[in-house]
Amino acid sequence: MKNLLILPILIPLVNAGLSLIAWKSSLMQRIFGLLGAGALMVAASGLFVSVYTNGIQVLQVGNWPSPFGITLIADLLSAVMVVLTALVGLAVAIYSIADVGEQQISFGYFPFFQVLLTGVCGAFLTGDLFNLYVWFEVMLMASFVLLVLGGEPPQLEGGIKYVTLNLLSSVTFLAAVGILYAVAHTLNMADLSLKLTKVAQSHPTLILSVAGFFIIGFGIKAGIFPLYFWLPASYHTPPAATSALFAGLLTKVGVYALIRVFTLVFPRMTYSYTLILTLAGLTMVIGVLGAFAQFEIRRILSFHIISQIGYMIMGLGLLASNNPAARLLGIAAAVFYITHHIIVKTNLFLISGVVKALRGTYQLKSLGGLATSSPWLAILFLIPALSLAGIPPLSGFWAKFAMIKAGLQAEQYLVVAAALVAGLLTLMSMIKIWDEAFWKPAPEVLPGEGSHSTGPLTKRRLLLLLGPITVLAGLTVAIGLHPQPLFTVAERAAAQLLDPSAYIQAVLGVGQAPLQGIDIMRGATP
Repeated sequence: MKNLLILPILIPLVNAGLSLIAWKSSLMQRIFGLLGAGALMVAASGLFVSVYTNGIQVLQVGNWPSPFGITLIADLLSAVMVVLTALVGLAVAIYSIADVGEQQISFGYFPFFQVLLTGVCGAFLTGDLFNLYVWFEVMLMASFVLLVLGGEPPQLEGGIKYVTLNLLSSVTFLAAVGILYAVAHTLNMADLSLKLTKVAQSHPTLILSVAGFFIIGFGIKAGIFPLYFWLPASYHTPPAATSALFAGLLTKVGVYALIRVFTLVFPRMTYSYTLILTLAGLTMVIGVLGAFAQFEIRRILSFHIISQIGYMIMGLGLLASNNPAARLLGIAAAVFYITHHIIVKTNLFLISGVVKALRGTYQLKSLGGLATSSPWLAILFLIPALSLAGIPPLSGFWAKFAMIKAGLQAEQYLVVAAALVAGLLTLMSMIKIWDEAFWKPAPEVLPGEGSHSTGPLTKRRLLLLLGPITVLAGLTVAIGLHPQPLFTVAERAAAQLLDPSAYIQAVLGVGQAPLQGIDIMRGATP
């Protein structure tokens, strides 16, 4: 079973090599991309079943004992994130067959697509901070190439902004890692969980500063306020398939890293959680206000990514509460919200690509009449759009309901109010897209109806575009109608995060009582 841990990393990496071998054949690259994404889905599903059934899975690479070697580990949170990565990868791989043109394929789209999946899976499965940094750099390299593939001026401009701020994130992250190694002499996260409690007692200011470095470094990756400017400047520039891949996965790696580090590595620090909670409220509101000011579909959706990240880190910030029920529900709601959002946001970007394929533009002022000419697309848009806004009975309703309930239990009424306001404004901006692109009459002169980057929009290509969209929409409805299975998984994942003793036992082979650590700002054990 331990071999399952390496497969989500090995499969896309090998597939990237096969795609490079088939560099001159776009057909073979498409085939390898599709087969590789399907194999990753099978491996990820097997890993999830193994973790859910048998508990946390650990692999010491090269049989070096921890904490000295490279540790791969999958608890429920990691397993869920790998399954979601595989799902997005498979959906985008199918969509890419019809969306990505010959020029992008000849420049290496499919190899770098697979390298990106490798980096994302590696980040979710690594057990030490240095290798988390390494996987972040793999992701940065692959995503930058995918972003500028084709060399269009808007892509290059967005790519420069993207890579500049993400390099700043990497430098901040690496500085924090260096300081941690200097004071704790280890970077294994389970080992750090044991050692930092003592270090924090003797060097509280240093540990608090390092925690701030991690908030900045991971906050840039996640796109939280005020570190989000790279995201709406870049996500609307590449082809729709690339945008959907980025929207579904990249910021969630930053959110995952925040949750992992601040539930496992650091002692309980009320100040850090309170700061995260404050940033969550500001991220929700500022992001949705930015969306309101836009009139290009992907720019609107990009700002909504920022706003929705606020809900996810709100669950982490609720750890500032002394109410155990609120803490558990907050983390469970965050896991549920991440799952919902990855599916919904990927789907909305894919749908925007179909709009572009049908009408030749993303600009709302130049669109209209799609509800009449393409009623099937209108229905497929409404499902994720209303889910994003939190309308029942879709998945977004339960995600927001659980998060707001956790906020009320924690008596954090201000951030709950921000969440409710952001939800209302999200609905209004989704209505704006519906009204401008679907409901109003079509303009007399259409920008480029029927045009597409891969040639004429044939029925076969349209089916390839709509296939993954339909499946993702079906998942959104299914989760909304039957949320309990996913929430059970989320709750179990939250319990593992809040009591890392099983994680530490699996990695180090040593037992430990449930770890709560110390409250640095209060100087007492809670």
